[in-house]
Amino acid sequence: MTISLQLDAVSGESSTRRTLSDISLAVAKSKKIVVVTGAGISCSCGIPDFRSSDGLYSLVKQRYPDIVLKGRDLFDASLFRDSASTSVFYTFISQLKRSIDAATPAPTHRFIQTLDAKHKLVRSYTQNIDGLEERLGLRGSSSKTSGKKKSKLKVKEVRNVQLHGDIHRVRCTYCSAEMPCTEEHLHAFEDGKAPNCPECTSRSEARVARSARALKIGTLRPAIVLYDEPHPLGDDIGTIQTMDIARKPDMLIIMGTSLKVHGLKKLVKDFAKVVHATGTGTTPSGTPKVQKSWQGKVVLVNKTPPGSEWSDIIDYHVAGETDVWVDKVLEDWKKMRPSDWEIQQTLDHTDEPNGFKVVKETATKTKGKGRSRLGFFPCVAHFNSIAAPKRNLNIENVPPEDPFSSQPASPSKKTVSVPSSPSKRRQSVSHYSDVESSPRKRRDIAKIADGMDRLDMSEKRILFADATNVTKNAGGDDLVMGELQPPKVKVSRASASVISKECKPRSRNVAKSKVEVWVEIGKKPSIS
Repeated sequence: MTISLQLDAVSGESSTRRTLSDISLAVAKSKKIVVVTGAGISCSCGIPDFRSSDGLYSLVKQRYPDIVLKGRDLFDASLFRDSASTSVFYTFISQLKRSIDAATPAPTHRFIQTLDAKHKLVRSYTQNIDGLEERLGLRGSSSKTSGKKKSKLKVKEVRNVQLHGDIHRVRCTYCSAEMPCTEEHLHAFEDGKAPNCPECTSRSEARVARSARALKIGTLRPAIVLYDEPHPLGDDIGTIQTMDIARKPDMLIIMGTSLKVHGLKKLVKDFAKVVHATGTGTTPSGTPKVQKSWQGKVVLVNKTPPGSEWSDIIDYHVAGETDVWVDKVLEDWKKMRPSDWEIQQTLDHTDEPNGFKVVKETATKTKGKGRSRLGFFPCVAHFNSIAAPKRNLNIENVPPEDPFSSQPASPSKKTVSVPSSPSKRRQSVSHYSDVESSPRKRRDIAKIADGMDRLDMSEKRILFADATNVTKNAGGDDLVMGELQPPKVKVSRASASVISKECKPRSRNVAKSKVEVWVEIGKKPSIS
């Protein structure tokens, strides 16, 4: 059953004040809020309405007095069947676009931006084509690069889903290329004419330059969705809605719409079903959950009451202006939960000897999924006299410097860069390097070196002999370490000689570095 509340009677009835305060508390405590808006939130932005004496309908009738069109006919897809109605549509849209360019965002738009800044907003869905939410930083679903190439929407970047398109963009009726609406396009629309598509024109001119047949050139129209017309981004919007429902929002706020469009009605019913189920179910132990008083509320803020079909879907209907209601919600929010609005002053040291200065003001955020809470924490000042030196994070296994030590750091120490990953470490020149090898390999290398030092090199002269160990003996004969060369025999000038001694070379154990070998030749006695 829908409970109706008169916003003007807040100062009178205590029950109405209490209920409105409960709704404000629900907004402050909810973590995942979905907002659905209509044309009612833009009435205070300076955009003229359609049906007043100075409205857009009267301006169109002054230019085309013989054309009779109802308000709905100006937003129906069937108007493109007739050239006269198409001209009326282009003139009407050009006037509406100039009015929107001169408008400013309303407090309701800023309220939606506040929910997003405090990480409470799941997403905003709007029927409006003015794009005022994007001026406050809420990226719209129609904001994408120009050209024919279609790119998928980035769900995380889209904060405001434009259900009926964007008047600030134009689309080709032939190739569906989209681009921003410029002043040149508006001048053509004011005259009731549609400008040619530059994408189609460039492709056709390129074919003609190749002596090929020219292509058909489409015309540009405002990139808004009319009645009985499919949405160009319908599949992407359906994907976004499915993802938001899976996040299980705990509150639904509907503002400035009478809920007459079929597509919007289905969207609201799907979200309301999930919101009402928030906080219900059973715990892992099997006990049923008790829904909290502020959970699962569906609120409609509009001047006109909803129909009977919404009695079991909408919980509260606040009759009044949306700007007045959001101002009351923010006022109650600041009174009930002032910690959500406190600002922490971040302090930093200054070069001045006696004091410090405030550098910036930031909102402190607590860790949480889908929300943040602003809180106040004690300020920390960094003083110059005892400021500890910052440690270089790129230095590995180096003890930090003592700030009170008077000894300067050793200049011989070299910083070692931290390797990015084992696969990207600098490979050593030698695999057996004793610096970059493992501890076990370094121990093995040390043992081998110790054993080599205690080895008797005199017993291994054959293995370790080389040309550098060559020496000269006293007689000028060559002696190679480890091998004794055969000596030259000295023979006197006698007629006969007898070798009395013969020296055989030894291949091992040369004790002296100099070896003298003599051969005595004696004279053989004569036989008489």
